Amino acid sequence: MNTQRTDPFRWPFADESSPKTPHVASMTWRDGLFAHWPVDPDDLRPHVPEQVSLETRDGRAWVSVLPFVLTNVGFRGTPSITRLAFPELNVRTYVRYRGDPGLFFFSIDIGNSLVAATVRRTTRLPVCHARMRVSATEENHVAFESERREGEPEPARFVATYRPNGQVFTADPGTLEYWLTARRRFYASEAAGVLTGEIAHDPWPLQPADVTIYENTMLEANDLPTPTGDPIVHYADELSMTGAIPRRIGT
Repeated sequence: MNTQRTDPFRWPFADESSPKTPHVASMTWRDGLFAHWPVDPDDLRPHVPEQVSLETRDGRAWVSVLPFVLTNVGFRGTPSITRLAFPELNVRTYVRYRGDPGLFFFSIDIGNSLVAATVRRTTRLPVCHARMRVSATEENHVAFESERREGEPEPARFVATYRPNGQVFTADPGTLEYWLTARRRFYASEAAGVLTGEIAHDPWPLQPADVTIYENTMLEANDLPTPTGDPIVHYADELSMTGAIPRRIGT
């Protein structure tokens, strides 16, 4: 599936305010998995900075792990020869800041050491380099493997296979799927405070997914509470998006 934007500045969801900074970067998400677990908000709240409010749904907070591949990454308007591709793995939760819903990133692992170092230095986001491998299995699963050893007594690992298993749909407002995925702002801690940035894209082309997670220490590596039970999972094939450079928010 190939979803192309006609207006990269369009903000398609009425419950979020319009972009506040220019979107200078563009990229395409491919072969991604959303894996979401509910956790006790009292256990998660100490891990989120006080400037943002931890969001809950039906009394539960949620943590998510997202493996995917980014392609065609670069500044908008630059030629394709300058664009990059690399796998990425995010760990995040759900927050609000001054009424705006958003994502809070605990970690962003990137499978390219030069890109990871550059993004970390220029944006101050919690980016690390991890050794990653993405391939296709004989059963048409995506096989995703990531291992990060930067400053960790034990490696932060995620190993899974996944594939779509059902028709593409877009989440309806009010549903849990919408609440978990329809976010256009993100936040992250840095030494001097909290960073925020924006992305823009069409609604996610979600599909039910068959998933086997062989190893996942990403939550433990971020000192987050360990959830129980199976995650809620969705596959997302391909989506073009734009993004703004993160900036520091006020107190």
